Amino acid sequence: MKVAVVGKGGVGKSTISALLAFYGVSRDRDVIAIDADPDMNLSSCLGVRNDVTPLVEMEDLIAERAGGGGLVRLNPKVKDIPDKFYVEKNGVKLMVFGTVWSGGGGCTCPENAFLRQVLNHLVLDRDEIVLVDMEAGIEHLGRGTGEGVDALLAVVEPDRRSIETKLRIEDLAADVGIDSIYTVCNKVRGAADREFLLEDLDEEPLGFIPYSEDIRRSSQSGEAVSLERSSLRDSVKVLWSGLAREVM
Repeated sequence: MKVAVVGKGGVGKSTISALLAFYGVSRDRDVIAIDADPDMNLSSCLGVRNDVTPLVEMEDLIAERAGGGGLVRLNPKVKDIPDKFYVEKNGVKLMVFGTVWSGGGGCTCPENAFLRQVLNHLVLDRDEIVLVDMEAGIEHLGRGTGEGVDALLAVVEPDRRSIETKLRIEDLAADVGIDSIYTVCNKVRGAADREFLLEDLDEEPLGFIPYSEDIRRSSQSGEAVSLERSSLRDSVKVLWSGLAREVM
């Protein structure tokens, strides 16, 4: 299962990515979590408190694989990268990409060529569950990678702006061959929030994740998000089952 998690800033993409990653590990699945969001919050959500050097900052490695000085190899060798450059936390393998992606799909700098090829390899060639925590846009996904993604999971909250962002993402997804787009509603406080979301969404969400003070506190302290509360675990189980039903 290869899932890209997207949505407006602040809706909880990293939280949802971490919860799914931990739930996958609890089911004895091998999980690679990719932090491809410029804010790089996934590390904190997974409980990784030490600084992780993003791939984009590994200048010598990028020069060796993707070139430099005006010469760019568009298909650098990256097969060994996921097995070397990761941090493991509570069973989840975390890779941090860092930020380049400037210039959209047309940027051919060595850093972008390298990161795109790593992402292609993870999505198209690996057997693990791959969860990619992305920014609101999907510029990271070229057509080949997009076609390899099993699902684009759009995170919304009880807020009209987050739903508007989701609709824009749907238009972008069609350009890279993604037609499996699903919604998860996060930070849902009760029946009124559910009704608001159902009224404004154009499809039934895969799941509703309740607002959690525990998650808010973990965000403040830099601790890993937790599935210990039964209500939260049950909600993530429903989301996981929905994704599995749609893509596996």
